[in-house]
Amino acid sequence: MNVAIIGGTGYGAVELLRFLYNHPYVEVKKIISHSNSGTSFSDVYPHLTDLVETKMESLDIEELAKEVDTVFFATPSNVSKNFIPSFMDKGIRCIDLSGDFRLRDKEVYQQYYGEELAEGTYIKQAVYGLSEIHKEEIQKAKLIANPGCYPTATTLGLIPALENDLVDRNHIIIDAKTGVSGAGRSLSLNVHFSEMNENFKAYKVGVHKHIPEIEQMLSETADEPIQVTFTPHIVPMTRGILSTIYVDLKDKKSTTELVETYKAFYQEHPFVRVRDEGVIPATKEVYGSNYCDIGLYADERTGKLIIVSVIDNLVKGASGQAIQNMNLMNGWKETTGLNQLPIFP
Repeated sequence: MNVAIIGGTGYGAVELLRFLYNHPYVEVKKIISHSNSGTSFSDVYPHLTDLVETKMESLDIEELAKEVDTVFFATPSNVSKNFIPSFMDKGIRCIDLSGDFRLRDKEVYQQYYGEELAEGTYIKQAVYGLSEIHKEEIQKAKLIANPGCYPTATTLGLIPALENDLVDRNHIIIDAKTGVSGAGRSLSLNVHFSEMNENFKAYKVGVHKHIPEIEQMLSETADEPIQVTFTPHIVPMTRGILSTIYVDLKDKKSTTELVETYKAFYQEHPFVRVRDEGVIPATKEVYGSNYCDIGLYADERTGKLIIVSVIDNLVKGASGQAIQNMNLMNGWKETTGLNQLPIFP
């Protein structure tokens, strides 16, 4: 199958290439970057010298649609919504790594993204690509709204507790940390070395654009409106997200019981690993991989459940999950091309 990547110079694109390079059923036919048209991909990423020498091109929808079956959009927000309708009208399937098609409420999108929501016809066609939860819908989809990194780690950590009605849905506190690659490759004072090194800070408190995405997914799971308290932090590491979630248990449960419940929930899902009692995962344990690792602790003193969920923000939080969704869309084994061991140390 021939695919194209649009938005070829960002971290999402280079991670797509890393996994698709050895994918047995896929050839990356085109890499699109308007700003670097005519430049070899390895000139932008020299570590790919002699491996990926593809010349990047400007976008020509008519020509591209003749050559590819699926398009990955690794673009910033408010870009893909301008092009995806044209591809879909030509029968090309699209997997969007940005947030353009994740939210369904136009007022909420306007509030958090500062732009108009994509045209409603295409919003209705978009399937939210949380692979473990929406597997059947993804298999039939033509347009995937790939989840954000924080929502992936957080919702995978919370959904089993909500599905099994284990926790109070009115008091959910999410304390999440990300590495600097989550900010993308563009220059920013926020991730300047002298600003970030030996520093640890909260940012976009109460206004982060992933808040409505998390709430939308959890509300659908619970079949009632859910609000969360979400505070993101940036830490001086390159990759990884660690989401620590605090919820009140409805009834007294032991950590052993909760671990068993979570393991049963995810037993058919190869990329979610629920740790044994007493083992809490760390970001380094999923580095460079498509795994989401979850650790649990039932605090009998306070009656709270503490959930720790870790992912690599560029893989399970972006490109890896996009490829997992592509596999599902094509009826391939969902681990195809993604069975790489985490990098350690």
